[in-house]
Amino acid sequence: MTLVYDETLRARVRDNLSAHERRTVSDPAKRRAAVAVVLVDSVVGEDRVDPAPVDDWIAGRPMPEDLDGRMVDVSGGASFLLCRRASRLSTHAAQWALPGGRLDPGESAVDAALRELDEEVGVALPETAVLGLLDDYPTRSGYVITPVVVWGGGRLDLRPSPDEVVAVYRVGLHQLLREDSPRFITIPESPRPVVQIPLGNDLIHAPTGAVLLQLRWLGLEGRADPVDELEQPVFAWR
Repeated sequence: MTLVYDETLRARVRDNLSAHERRTVSDPAKRRAAVAVVLVDSVVGEDRVDPAPVDDWIAGRPMPEDLDGRMVDVSGGASFLLCRRASRLSTHAAQWALPGGRLDPGESAVDAALRELDEEVGVALPETAVLGLLDDYPTRSGYVITPVVVWGGGRLDLRPSPDEVVAVYRVGLHQLLREDSPRFITIPESPRPVVQIPLGNDLIHAPTGAVLLQLRWLGLEGRADPVDELEQPVFAWR
């Protein structure tokens, strides 16, 4: 069942974030980055075909029998923007990501998230659109990510940068509330549980998966459970 994109949802997310004592990470050995968690409107059925060359990307990749890697039939009502990164990027190519990147010198997390949103997705939003921040997430690849939750104000006209983004998807927030979500698995390389967020016909892992889980827990449900100790799969450690 889809969630209505309206002022009630906007106030709910904003109030849950403002009441939360945000967990921050201060690690001088890690670089700072920010991602934009952009809440937009969407229409059921507008995404029946995945525009990305999924068959090429999953060649040889082990997939559960019930998944094929496609992001289809996820739109409808209140949604967030999710990107497929370009396959030619030097790091984390063809992976799922929220719009974002490194902070420039002297730049705040909010400024960086809004700048990256414009550069990667072609959407320029003012600082007044920011609803609040989620907890910092330290990555295995040497970053501390600050998620910035932004109210898009409608569907938005998305114009992804072809150098960085293959496609942008409007994923309904109801997908985060699926009965099979979240999933946790164990790996021999770490004592921490690896988080998996089922979306469409794929699984989203940390760091993006951890951010989306807190969007559900804190933004939608008002739960303050931490996500910074949830593990990434080994392929995302580099």
